[in-house]
Amino acid sequence: MNQIVKVGMADLKVVKESDVLTTLGLGSCVGIALYDKVKRVAGLAHIMLPSSLQIKNNQNQAKFADTGIALLIEEMIKEGASAARLTAKIAGGSQMFSFGNNGSDLMKIGYRNSIATKEILTMYKIPILAEDTGGNYGRTIEFYATSRDLLVKTIGYGVKTI
Repeated sequence: MNQIVKVGMADLKVVKESDVLTTLGLGSCVGIALYDKVKRVAGLAHIMLPSSLQIKNNQNQAKFADTGIALLIEEMIKEGASAARLTAKIAGGSQMFSFGNNGSDLMKIGYRNSIATKEILTMYKIPILAEDTGGNYGRTIEFYATSRDLLVKTIGYGVKTI
């Protein structure tokens, strides 16, 4: 029977085989699901900000795209995964609030989270197989380790599998 493993905000978890990883409340945050199909190791990170270098209180590595993805890869390797075999699916990165014409790029946290996530995955040579990012609405995701399906649930936009 599949165990449902909840990943909190600024958190990450790693599972094997047939478990399901889920996280709620992806607004500007990004959910990063990684998978090694040979060892059947899956991981999910719920990052809140693009870079740990821009914040003084950066002790929670899972909070940031740069350190969170690195930590997720490290934890997956401990469970037998190979960084060379990892693939990714991502969701989130919404612009939840409108700042009018005066909104600077600094305020576009969702967009910056998505870009940082993609850049870091590219740096690690991890291909992104699918994504559901952007928009102005929140998401809840479920990553099924057996099928590698990422179920994306939204209010007003329905449910889809990527």
